[in-house]
Amino acid sequence: MVFDTSEVPGWLSALLSEKFFNACIVHEDAKKNEKNVFCMDCCEGICPHCLANHRSHRLLQIRRYVYHDVIRLVDADKLMDCAQVQCYTTNSAKVVFLNQRPQTRPPRASGSLCITCDRNLQESSLFCSLSCKLQHVLRTGCKLSKYLRKCEFLALPEQGLDDGQMTPDSVLEPAGSMRTESGSSSGVPAGLIECPNLICTATTEVVKKKRSNLPGCSTGFRPACGPVSEISECMMNRRKGTPHRSPLH
Repeated sequence: MVFDTSEVPGWLSALLSEKFFNACIVHEDAKKNEKNVFCMDCCEGICPHCLANHRSHRLLQIRRYVYHDVIRLVDADKLMDCAQVQCYTTNSAKVVFLNQRPQTRPPRASGSLCITCDRNLQESSLFCSLSCKLQHVLRTGCKLSKYLRKCEFLALPEQGLDDGQMTPDSVLEPAGSMRTESGSSSGVPAGLIECPNLICTATTEVVKKKRSNLPGCSTGFRPACGPVSEISECMMNRRKGTPHRSPLH
């Protein structure tokens, strides 16, 4: 995604237009040479073999989820306001998509849609990716600088650089999380959208609500059998009756 406007800083335009997980041209003969790191100071994607020349730079690890680029919410929140962008929890990390994804089917008539690309979302979200939110801010004439954050230091995870591949067992961000991973509030700054700041609803919460509304289901949980102590006492009180033998002829 390329933005032809002076409001978008160079690092952000390069981040959203870079083709990650392609082979690094500098280290094309080396193993594990996929570009899965973005250098904010050089505005380019680099591979793990390039890290030696970028140690003092602001580095952002790019991950891959369902064949599309994502970044951790804790990192994205340091760069821009991520309120109302639909996020996922996968591999114990909250992530957001960088760009909108192509749709293979028309959107459902009911439910919430992404304001920019009409992708189906949870009711608490308004954007499917950071790019879609950025496009909306620019289209509505808002100052992009209000939603960008000054980040002077950004390092890779302390546990080291992983391969960036995320497993597909993700869930939507739980409804109880009022703060991002970095601890900052996810409120909406003035001027973006005239609606309350809603957060993503967990799929597990939806399942619980559906189950509670089924006919014949009670809200409280009762075990199918009594406690072990009651069962043992019942078994001990049972007396064996006198055996009856058939008469002899």
